[in-house]
Amino acid sequence: MMKEKVTSIDVARRAGVSQSAVSRVFTPGASASRKTIEKVRKAAEELGYRPNPIARAMITGKSRIIGLVVAYLDNQFYPVAVDRLSRVLQERGYHILVFMVEQFQDDISQIVQELLDYQVEGIVTASVGMSNDLTDLCEAAGIPVVMFNRAKDDPRLAAVTSDNVAGGRTVANFLVAGGHERIAHIAGWQGATTGRDRAIGFAEGLKDHGREAVAVIDGEYNRDTAATVTRELFGRADPPDAVFVGNDHMAFAVMDTLRFELGLSVPGDVSVVGYDDVPIAGWPAYDLTTVRQPVNRMVRETVDALFSRIEGGQEPRQILIPGPLVIRGSARKPKGFRT
Repeated sequence: MMKEKVTSIDVARRAGVSQSAVSRVFTPGASASRKTIEKVRKAAEELGYRPNPIARAMITGKSRIIGLVVAYLDNQFYPVAVDRLSRVLQERGYHILVFMVEQFQDDISQIVQELLDYQVEGIVTASVGMSNDLTDLCEAAGIPVVMFNRAKDDPRLAAVTSDNVAGGRTVANFLVAGGHERIAHIAGWQGATTGRDRAIGFAEGLKDHGREAVAVIDGEYNRDTAATVTRELFGRADPPDAVFVGNDHMAFAVMDTLRFELGLSVPGDVSVVGYDDVPIAGWPAYDLTTVRQPVNRMVRETVDALFSRIEGGQEPRQILIPGPLVIRGSARKPKGFRT
């Protein structure tokens, strides 16, 4: 026979307190005396009681769950970001409910509707767009949305990104200072603001020096596409002597293709610069020069922006966070270069 389920009423009786006291003990942020907490937790352990967060959410209207919609976990930047986002939310007594979507999936309305059905208190989208209809839906439900590493020109949506335009411009200055003459750009997916803004900044930076890229090709944030584009670029009669790649995930594929398929030296024959500074970028096998996305600060700003809206504080805003160029061994190092 199945053991009868222990309830908060049972715990209250064993501990000699009210049921509301039991509820306060197991509600993050609620107040209870140390003596009450000790009595309730001791009784709960003896009885094998586990609080039911779903039932509590139905009663209080507070699920303490944040929905996360994310695509493209192949990119090593996002597992790191999701891990840190989860930890920061847990510190505040919240948990994340993760929904995966395809990288180029345009319609995420069904997923957002499911998140609303779970009574999430807020939604974070990572590398995912938001349509006007979805924004209307969340606005009507009173659920704040913060876009992480993606932006949209909509005053109802908060967004946190690195300063991608400035990052692209810094890479252009670095490669020109390194004496490169034929500079190419394997861009991030141009359907995303991150890819477009990095490409815009890079083009503007080159223009400041009276230069332009010998080629700009959309790598779609895809390793296979980046490798194919690399073969195309370096099959030309006058190949690039430097490549700015729209993120590290693609840059690793570019470097592997250059070295192991085409027999070229990095940076002897060609300099390669990425964007993100994921942990693998610092491994000796790649030693990748790259623009660092300040993921810890981005996560903190995302959580702060989300809770400021949950708690009825500031209006949504677009937050740009500058990131430094991390100079390693994959690109020629200009003497005295300053970012």
